[in-house]
This record gives sequence, structure tokens and C-alpha cells, in this order.
Amino acid sequence: MSGFPWAGLAANLAPAAGAAFAVMLTVFVLATVRGTHRLVDVAWGLAFTAVAVVTYVVSAGHGDDTRRLLVTMATAVWGVRLAAHIARRGRGHGEDPRYERILGKAPGNRTLYAFRMVYLLQGTLVWIISLPVQAAQYAPAPVGPLTFAGIAVWATGLFFEAVGDYQLARFKADPGHAGRVMDRGLWSWTRHPNYFGDFLVWWGLFLMACGSWQGAVASLVSPVLMSVLLIRGSGKRLLEAHMSGRPGYAQYVARTSGFFPRPPRRPAGHGVRGPR
Repeated sequence: MSGFPWAGLAANLAPAAGAAFAVMLTVFVLATVRGTHRLVDVAWGLAFTAVAVVTYVVSAGHGDDTRRLLVTMATAVWGVRLAAHIARRGRGHGEDPRYERILGKAPGNRTLYAFRMVYLLQGTLVWIISLPVQAAQYAPAPVGPLTFAGIAVWATGLFFEAVGDYQLARFKADPGHAGRVMDRGLWSWTRHPNYFGDFLVWWGLFLMACGSWQGAVASLVSPVLMSVLLIRGSGKRLLEAHMSGRPGYAQYVARTSGFFPRPPRRPAGHGVRGPR
């Protein structure tokens, strides 16, 4: 479809970046005062929410109002839920080992190094990955089949992410499960239901942006980049490296899909599943 408001989308890039970096800067100050940079994980979902809300305001008069509202609400629901979950999970804990390793490489001031290598980097990623959220709100076409397909994909992703997080939290809350591998519920179908859910959420938001081929072209980098980060980057790969030495993990890997859900394999030569 012709007539995509490229000028409007281009003008939106600056306030979107401002929203993302404002959240990151605020959390950086709080994290510095508290002495733990794990708070940046809470900022991740909130920064996307801020971008969605700012874009909704800035894009007034552009795009389809129904699509604008749907995309803003979908992003906010996902982002706020994720931020609340991470905040609850990290309550009472010290610094995340990932950030300890990063800060251990600081050539000078650790605080400034954290700002550059953690907060500025994540703020930049939020700005790039949020492109479907921005482009969707400028798409002039009314909602159609791709929009509804995007909502379905997004909702499936939110289900996997939220239910997977809930199941893992319940498992870890039982002292009898200390040191054991979670292989129940969605975790028996994929070793990373939360990451798979995140994957679907961003492909769903991308489909919502496809009200025109221009919107699709403008935002395709987002789900592709998120997919690479989740599967090959800081998501699945780093977590599995951390878990590899845990008793029973090799058996869990042998019977459970690494990412895309499928029924668990039955171990060769065994009539029952391995120990949990």
C-alpha cells in the first residue's frame, strides 16, 4: 500500500529513543545507589512499554487507531508483566553473576563501564527491537487478517512466557527441589518456554505492524534480532552453559527440545522418564 508516512515514523525515532534511554538512565541511578545492576533486567520490559506509550502519543493523527491501541496495549501488558516477574524473582538477591563477570572486565571506573556496556547497550537494543511497535502505529491500513494473526501469535507467546515463569517459580519455591532440574509442565516440552514465548511475542508484534509492506520492511530487523539473541546470543546459550554441570541436566537435554516445543523423548532403553 502506498502512502506510508515515512516522515512521521522517522520523526518518532527520536522520542522513542528518548523514552528507552530515560528508563535506562533512571534505573541506572537506582542501581548505582543500591549497588546492584541486576535492576537493569527490570528496566527491559519497562523501556519497551515507555516506547509504546510515547509512540502512541506522538503518532496521534497517523495510522489506524485500532491498531495503534492494540499494539500499545500488547506491548505494555508484556513489558509490565515481565518487569514485575523479574522484580519479584530478584528480591532479596545480590548482584547477578552475569553482571559481576561484565564488571570484572572494567578497565577503569566500574560504574561508568556498567553504564556504557549494560545500560546504553540495552537501551539501544530496545530502540531497535521496538521498531514494529513504532511502525505499527503509523501503518495506515485498517486491521486485517495479519493483525489478528499477530494477536494470536502474541497471545500464545505470552502464555508460554507467563506460564513457564510461574511453573519455574513454583518449582524453585519448594526446598525439596534444590539443585534439581525443572522438567515439568511446559518445561518438559521445551527447555526454554519463557524464551520461546518471548520469540513468539515479537513475531506477533511484527505481524501487527504488517498493515503495509513498508511497515514490514521497516520492522523485520526486530524479530530477527530478537530471535538471534534468544537462541544464539545471551538467552539460551548462556543459560545452558550455566546449567550444564547440574546433575541430571544432560539427561534432560537428551529428552527435551532445545527451543521449539515438542513432546519429550523417551530415553532409549528406559521404560520410564529419568529422575527429576
